Amino acid sequence: MKLYFKNQLGLMAAAIMLVCCFTQTNAQVVSSGAVNGKKLNPLLPGYFADPTIKKFGDTYYIYATTDNIMLASGAPTVWYSKDFENWYNYKMDVPAFTAESLVNFWAPDIIQRNNKYYLYFGNCEMGCNIYGYVSDTPVGPWRKLNAHDKPVISHNYPREGFPSLDAQFFTDTDNRVYGYWGTWVHYNGGYAVGELITPGMDSMQKAKNIPLVQTPKPFEAPYMIKKGNKYILMYSGGSCHDETYNVRYSYASTPYGPFKEGANNPVLSTNADKTVHGPGHHSVLQDGDDYYIVYHKHDYPMTRGGLSRQVCIDKLVFENDSTIKAVVPANTGYINPSKVKPPQNIALNATATASSAYHLKMPGTDYEYAAALATDGNNATLWKAGNNTLPQSLTIDLGSVKRIRRVFTQFEFPSFYYQYVLRYSADGKTWKLFADRASNRMPGSPMIDDNDVKTRYIKLTVTGTEKQGLYAAVWNMKVYDKLFDIPLPIKNKNSVSAPALRSGHNILLDINAADMPAGKPFASVKNKGTFGGLMYKTGNVTIEKDETGVTAFRFTKGALSALKPVPQTLAWNGAYTVAAWVKAPVVAKEGSCLMSWCNRNVMRLANSYNAMYFNSGGYGAAGHLDYHFDMKYNHVPAANEWHYLVLTFDGMTERIYVDGVEDNAQMMTLSSAINGAKFIIGASDEGENYNGYMASLKMYDYALSSSDIKKQLQLTKPMK
Repeated sequence: MKLYFKNQLGLMAAAIMLVCCFTQTNAQVVSSGAVNGKKLNPLLPGYFADPTIKKFGDTYYIYATTDNIMLASGAPTVWYSKDFENWYNYKMDVPAFTAESLVNFWAPDIIQRNNKYYLYFGNCEMGCNIYGYVSDTPVGPWRKLNAHDKPVISHNYPREGFPSLDAQFFTDTDNRVYGYWGTWVHYNGGYAVGELITPGMDSMQKAKNIPLVQTPKPFEAPYMIKKGNKYILMYSGGSCHDETYNVRYSYASTPYGPFKEGANNPVLSTNADKTVHGPGHHSVLQDGDDYYIVYHKHDYPMTRGGLSRQVCIDKLVFENDSTIKAVVPANTGYINPSKVKPPQNIALNATATASSAYHLKMPGTDYEYAAALATDGNNATLWKAGNNTLPQSLTIDLGSVKRIRRVFTQFEFPSFYYQYVLRYSADGKTWKLFADRASNRMPGSPMIDDNDVKTRYIKLTVTGTEKQGLYAAVWNMKVYDKLFDIPLPIKNKNSVSAPALRSGHNILLDINAADMPAGKPFASVKNKGTFGGLMYKTGNVTIEKDETGVTAFRFTKGALSALKPVPQTLAWNGAYTVAAWVKAPVVAKEGSCLMSWCNRNVMRLANSYNAMYFNSGGYGAAGHLDYHFDMKYNHVPAANEWHYLVLTFDGMTERIYVDGVEDNAQMMTLSSAINGAKFIIGASDEGENYNGYMASLKMYDYALSSSDIKKQLQLTKPMK
């Protein structure tokens, strides 16, 4: 589906730049726990990308794009750790522009200088620019460097049309600070380099483009390091849409070049078994004499669109000052640079059971989010409940009665709150309260709960979530028999958002042309679903009998629309089903929207828009504002025949059924923008009219199963 940004060309460009996606790959085996004493990649429990890693004092910090939320547009957060194993997530206070909160916090970087910390990141709310902030601490609170939201690096700098994103800053041995930026540079004339004006740290000078020939096969994400007297410009090449994404480098004798391609390129790429898929957009940590490359890769199983990325780390080795050895990435293989010994997790690899577990079955993928994945100490795996209804529970068996002082719970989305209760039991029958977070509104990872009990079993019961449709899902639960210091004395603020509503398992819309007299004019149609009300006609919609005698709505550049707003149960990641009996005289190549229920004018970012279509193009079945996320029909239904088309989303997987048979499926996370939206049948919120017959349409606020769909196929078949 097309990106509908109209005059927001900068935002459109950013959307294209930041969408890293690929086709579903074959199933892979993900091992758990530590292997040969080495800790497992990914490094962080969550979906984060474009990482910048720094060490300030004795604490490590990772600043990253928050992924898996509206085109990687999650909240600005920072991760910090002293032991490099237990990472803590903090939602930073970064003043917004025109909105209540930042819409984009892309590819952040940070500089420590003169006892101040300077934070820079890309944002495309007012053109694609790099903005700067300053604080007295590495975690904020942050103040704007420039008044009137003036960028540090503006769009069209250093030349017209150049997108200012993916900026990284490098402080030379003479204390000068240089910036390197650019994305889609193979279309935009090469990376840009300039000098940051100090002491203000708020603007650039002497900027120019680096000729493309000096950085072969570039894409985005430049990163400068210095080794001896050589300036090594690392960058991401290939295509972020697939496994060709990689890290390359060139080197020079000055910060401005000229640069010469390095040996061993690419130095980081997808490994042979594809357990590390599409690695790139990195930073480098120098800790003593050792170097580490910190980068993101795609998650597994793969979320459609490739924006559920995870942060990994591997050793970076130099042959000499201008030559980097190729990195061999793995899910089992980083060396912890910290000398701080982490506390012992006594629940590691403990037996775990759950109320349910999601079993993902699609072509090429057969994967269970089993309870045991919550105790394997692996940030690549998580337990996820079988559906997004609540409550759901996870129980850990420690094997014997032990003293418990602290429990860490790492939920799937650190920047949203979860409501839960922890209970304990010595025998698995009689349960007592360990911690009551049933009214919690504080996000974070890990959630930390302290007590002092002797027990064998710990049970987590998730009772609520901040966002609609989120699953009870946990990367890791860690249990400790001792208390220990947390690196920073900070806590996340409570969210002002109320907990998400629960689905009523309702038929929201139930429209049937057979209830209306054929051939007579009408202004509205009664909705028999629980949403109630009337669907009002706009444009040309008639009630006719087709040539086979079936009574149907005949859409010819018309629509049926509700006046009431779409209910909150369909917000964000809420589950749904749309089921319609349709016959199109001609199958359109694009457009032809059967139903829409989101508002493109609220948030024009991929996955914030959902609509059902009937066309032969890339968004033939479902549109989400970007073809990387849209879903087509694998077998386009034939023209001029009646078909039962059903689109379902269970909060995890989107599926399209044609005449009772699943035709396509993809794993998704949505962030549906329903504010101000209305139900529209026969068109989208921007036209895209369906021209053809529709005998009936139903919309549910939950996902029908395949067996349910087969039953409804028989029960709702239009009568002649």
